[in-house]
Amino acid sequence: MNGPPRRQPSLSLVSIYEISKILSTSLNLEATLRAVLNLLSCYMDMRRGVVAIHDETGNLTVVAASGMSPRDVSLGAADLPAEVAARILNGEMPFVTENVAEDALLADYVRVPDAMEDETVSFLAVPIKTSGKPFGVLAIARIWQSKGSVDFGEDVRFLTMVANLVAQTVKLHQRFPADSAPQRAAAGARAAVRAAPRLEGGPYRLQDIIGVSRAMQQVFAQVHLVAPSRSTVVLRGESGTGKELIARAVHQLSPRTGGPFIKVNCAALPDTLLESELFGHEKGAFTGASHDRKGRFELADGGTLFLDEIGDISPAFQAKLLRVLQEREFERLGGARTIKVDVRLVCATNRNLEEAVAKGEFRADLYYRINVVPIFIPSLRERIEDIPLLAEHFLAIFNRENERQLRFTERAIATLQGCRFPGNVRELENCIQRVATLTQGDVIDEIDLACQQELCQCTTLLPQPAFATANDPAAADDGNSSQADWQELDDLGDLDALPERERLIRVMERAGWVQAKAARLLGISPRQVGYALRKHKIELKRF
Repeated sequence: MNGPPRRQPSLSLVSIYEISKILSTSLNLEATLRAVLNLLSCYMDMRRGVVAIHDETGNLTVVAASGMSPRDVSLGAADLPAEVAARILNGEMPFVTENVAEDALLADYVRVPDAMEDETVSFLAVPIKTSGKPFGVLAIARIWQSKGSVDFGEDVRFLTMVANLVAQTVKLHQRFPADSAPQRAAAGARAAVRAAPRLEGGPYRLQDIIGVSRAMQQVFAQVHLVAPSRSTVVLRGESGTGKELIARAVHQLSPRTGGPFIKVNCAALPDTLLESELFGHEKGAFTGASHDRKGRFELADGGTLFLDEIGDISPAFQAKLLRVLQEREFERLGGARTIKVDVRLVCATNRNLEEAVAKGEFRADLYYRINVVPIFIPSLRERIEDIPLLAEHFLAIFNRENERQLRFTERAIATLQGCRFPGNVRELENCIQRVATLTQGDVIDEIDLACQQELCQCTTLLPQPAFATANDPAAADDGNSSQADWQELDDLGDLDALPERERLIRVMERAGWVQAKAARLLGISPRQVGYALRKHKIELKRF
């Protein structure tokens, strides 16, 4: 038996990254979990998947399933066998069955009708938990060719990481303030995990942050969910998107709001200075150290520490930082006394950390330590509805500071909404400052803008084709992804044939080379089958 094909480490990181995006950019928990299962079916040869969570009465209830019809799920086909669930939850350990046909507990539960004669169906399940006892189960059924031995250790480790991300998301949704109850589903067993607020109940607001677009409303709602917890937050997004403002909002909405908010730009300091800046130093630790000095970790005790541009620290310093994050203790530079701190950590980066880990530039253990609750900040071109409000805001500041009464024409606003702004909100602010300074009258028209005078690097934002992505669980859940969906996944890394070339050929032969029939066997759309055939350069046989 040849076991499941080995995924490259970079591919596992890409999948974790995509799952993190799904979990952090949707407010409908049930749809989000279904989207996670759908994504797992792309990265693994998963044929069925189930997420089950304890409800308010303590019963284990299926809240998301993949590979089964809604009718079958409603009839209980996805419900985990009681003995299997008890082993996972009480033992707090993964559960693996190499061949379900040989397991009396699972033979009837796991059915994969499209499995080929030379394929074996296996069952893998891991507990969903945070720091306490498990409160749920993530279970999948996958297939592999029956030749030789098999080791599911890699799959179990991968699923455990996914389960940890799911656990954090479920807990955050459950902690949302009770005043959102009208927006929660109150039906039966799923009440506990349907506590996520819906966008229709908005708008959500954060102090000092402008955003009425759907993209920013998702960020605002996620901040409201994350802030009350102690979980580490990592803010992902391009430079100039306002990550520091979001970090400050997390602090202000948390129970630590009365404590200090300390920020450090990790990219602005070399290792030696960064170590002193974060951990402090003792008198005489180095030339010029004339007195003891507290570091930012000490100063942030009882509050929040914001580490900006954490992706730019050196590998050597990453090891030192990892120890502090794990133990919550450190020694000052030149000192021997161990200092313990109680600090909530918020990190930010505009780097692709997954790519950095794959290249060995960023420690994988540090990545998993900080990537507990990721929040993805959209670029300005993804929230063009906010440009008029932001432009008016920056112009009002300019008018107040310079005693002017400038205003925009509608044409000027429309032109600004058509710009790409690679520097995001920061570049928009500079653009408004520049045009306001150079405008002689009281009206700013489109001709006054730098982009209309070829003095700006912004390019016109061309319409982009819309298609479902991992950022839109509702769209990704319909099973009818376009070729662009698959191309986007393919661009993220070598997915090594989804589905694999050999399996695709076998299924096509079994289906008589009818794409629609092959699609039903594979559980994907005919369009996806057509794309896979072109990708692997498989010629259709004509009869």
